[in-house]
Formats: sequence, C-alpha cells, structure tokens
Amino acid sequence: MSDRTPTRRELLVGLANLTGAALWSGRALGVVRRTLPIAKPLFTLGVASGDPAETSAVLWTRLAPEPLEGGGMPRENVAVDWVVAHDEQLTQIVQQGTAMATPQGAHSVHVEVAGLQPDRWYWYQFRALGQESPRGRTRTAPAAGALPARLRFGVASCQHFETGLYTAYEHMAAQHPDLVVHLGDYIYEGPGRVGQVRRHVGKELQSLDDYRNRHAQYKTDPALQAMHAAVPWIVTWDDHEVDNNYANSISEESEVDPATFLRRRAVAYQAYYEHMPLRRSALPRGPDMTLYRGVDWGQLTRFCVLDTRQYRTDQPCGDGKKPPCPESRAESATMLGSTQWNWLTTSLSRSPARWNVLAQQVMLARVDREPGDAIACSMDQWPGYEFERQRLLSFLQQSKLANPIVLTGDIHSNWANDLRVDDRDEKTPPVAAEFVGTSISSGGNGQPEPPRLAELLSENPFVRFHNTQRGYLLCEVTPTEWVTQYQTVTQVTEPGGTLQTSAAFVVQRDRPGLQRR
Repeated sequence: MSDRTPTRRELLVGLANLTGAALWSGRALGVVRRTLPIAKPLFTLGVASGDPAETSAVLWTRLAPEPLEGGGMPRENVAVDWVVAHDEQLTQIVQQGTAMATPQGAHSVHVEVAGLQPDRWYWYQFRALGQESPRGRTRTAPAAGALPARLRFGVASCQHFETGLYTAYEHMAAQHPDLVVHLGDYIYEGPGRVGQVRRHVGKELQSLDDYRNRHAQYKTDPALQAMHAAVPWIVTWDDHEVDNNYANSISEESEVDPATFLRRRAVAYQAYYEHMPLRRSALPRGPDMTLYRGVDWGQLTRFCVLDTRQYRTDQPCGDGKKPPCPESRAESATMLGSTQWNWLTTSLSRSPARWNVLAQQVMLARVDREPGDAIACSMDQWPGYEFERQRLLSFLQQSKLANPIVLTGDIHSNWANDLRVDDRDEKTPPVAAEFVGTSISSGGNGQPEPPRLAELLSENPFVRFHNTQRGYLLCEVTPTEWVTQYQTVTQVTEPGGTLQTSAAFVVQRDRPGLQRR
C-alpha cells in the first residue's frame, strides 16, 4: 500500500456512511462488492463503538485479513453491511444499512447510527464478503434533560504492547462499566525490542503503513478487543500516538524540521482516525484533526475531552524535570491554544451538568519532585505552562462551575490530588479534584509503594495518594457524589494478575475536596 496521504475529497468519499433500506440478508444494494470472498478472516481487529449521544453512537470496524502487513485487502472499495438491534441475537432490528470500506481509509468503517432511543443498550454486527464480524454492544446517553441515577465508567491510558499484558481490561470488563474513557498513549511509536513481554512489529513509526500496522497489532489483543466490543469508548490521544513529548509541530528530536514532522503527524493522525470509533467531525485534514469535543451524559456529567498536544507551544523551559523558568509564566506559552481554550470555557460556562469533567492527558497539579527548597516539576505537564495552569484553575474557582473533576493519564502512576489555585496554600479550599490513572501496561508491574513516597507526600501535601502499579480508574457517579476507585493488578508481565482496590476517594456534591473512603 502507498504511504501517500489521501486527499480530503478521497477521505470524505471513502468514509461516507451509505445508510439506506438494506436487508441484513445481504442482497445487492447497488454499491461495489467483490463476487469472490477472501479466504482469510476479515474482522481480525474486532469491533468498537464510541462517542455515545442520546440518539446516536459511532460503530467501527476494519477489514484486515493480514493486519500486520498493511491490512491485506485489494485496492478496491468493499461494501460492508451493518445492523443494530435491541437483542444480542439480532432479531429485533432497529437500524441497518451499508457503509463503504475504501483503500484510502485502510478499509475501516465508521457508521454514525442515528434515530436510536436514549439511555439504552444495543447490539450490532458487520458483514462483508460472506463473513460476519464479532457482535458488539453499545449504548446511548440519557436524554439531555434527564438526570440519571448513576454512571459507572473506566478510565484507561498508556498501554505499551511490549512491556505488559492487558490484564487490566479483563478485570475492567468484569466490572460492567457503562463506558470507557481512554486518555491517550493507545499505541507507542518505538521500534520492536528484544527481551520484552511482547515485541512490536517494525521500526520506529514514520510512514502511514507503519502507523497502520502498529495500531493493528495493538487491536489484535483479545482483552482489548473484548473491552471495545463490550461498551462505547470516549478517546483522546497524548504523545505516543505520534512521537514522544511532541509539541504541535515540534518533534522530540530537535534536529527534525517542523515541515518534516508535520508530514509524520499527518499520517499518524490519519491512522489514529482509521482505528478509533470517532465521528466524521474528527476526520483529519492533513496534519490537523479536531479531537477536542464535549460528550454529555444527560444532566449528570459533561465530559470536556481535551487535546493537549496538537495546539501547545514548545515546552517553554525545555523538557524533563526542572525548576519552572520565567518563560513558563508567559501568556504566550499555551497548552490548549486560544480556540480550544475559548471552546472549553464556553462549554463549561453553559454546562447544566451536576459534574463537569476535564478528560485530558497530563497532570494539572504542580508536583515538586525535589525535597526542601529545591524545585523540580515536569516541564511536559501543566506546570511547564504555569500561566495557563493558573488561568485554568482561576477560571474553575471564579466561574462557580458545578463540581469540576479532572481525569488525567500519561505518567504510568496513580495520583489523587486536591487542586487549588495555589497548590502550596493548604488554608484555601480546593477548587477541583484530580484523579490521575496509572497505565494499563506501560512500565511493567510497578510498585505499591514507590521509593521516597513519604518524602514526596510531605513535599506535596495536596497529593492524597500515589503508587506506580498498573491498572485503571473505576468511577461511579451519582447526582450527590463521585467515587473513584484505584483498581490495580498484581502483575502484567505474566498472565494471571489479580485485581485489588489500592485506594478509593469520594467527592461530595458542592464540596470539591477529596475524602478517603
């Protein structure tokens, strides 16, 4: 397959959803079909759904008989039938149609099913070239004016294929969440390395085929496939979907010029879209892709899904852990960019939700990693952009926003943080709670008690909990309280890791401070 980036017109044509009066029996619908089936299994990457709304959801699959070798599909369009039903046996059909899988879109399919009923579960399946996909389950959000009694969801990030198994997803599925929020590092871009739990295919990712093959390799994992098939996902990216710690058009490798990096970013974004259950509004335009968006769960929660990579300025103090420099307090240093900032503050200001959630990538709390008077903060996180960090926290305080919650990924460790405009002033009340979830597998097994833990907690009194085991967050939300459980697994380097709750915190409505449960 070619590494040429498809044109905007090709992508719009290739990813169009041709819904209509299709019969699930598969009769001809006047679209391109192969007359001879492909002998190898087509649906090797499973199925997925995402971005649930009150009357719609996105259904996804990709035809890939040779998933690690460019997909293995002929360079022609293939019609893919789909069906949505009330029951797992697909006898009570509510919607059906046909979508076109094209070579320009890696034969992926994104179906935006409309006309569904609010707040209910549905089953779905795809069919192409005489083969059927696994069945998936999705659900719609409650109606806009409804106040549901409960929402239960998992929070995941950082699933390095080489360094661990996806045991956490097996346990998450057994807890029956309503949805999953994935905060980035869905894939890692590095080359395959010997001596790991598993091995990446190929070299460091650069071309469109490279990124497609890597996404496909991750999607072949049975536990990840099962979790995608069980519930809808809300996804956003961090850095490793493109390049470690990149900032807008600036690569981690300083010698790479921005124009060259933007070409890499364009193919990475294209492959990301092809493999995620995203709406057509996220369709990339070259190196640009609008991923920030809002997802409402009735009047219970508003998820503001952020993108802290595409629009940020280069790290003003450089990368790594170091004292903040004066440039980090410059108004020009931005994590979100002006357009996303205006969208975020407008969305939050108009929100009717009981709980307002920032689903984002890097830690907002200003954690000092050095004892005493010395200061060392992560310059790739919000403290490296201190002006905008303070601006965001001040907005949360002054806007009187109802019950802000920050969900964070990125750093392969668990943190529970009380957020204040001034993190060091314990006398002022918190303005929000931040739950930082550990990695699914990145970093290996981790530790229940990291070195120098007591020293770190003493230096940062707003940190209420920290460890480095693998796992996920399980959040349960009602109109009156928010509960987050830190779910950790005993090991990921070998099968059989068991689940434990390492900590649990409650936030009461209109009382933003963390309470240990």
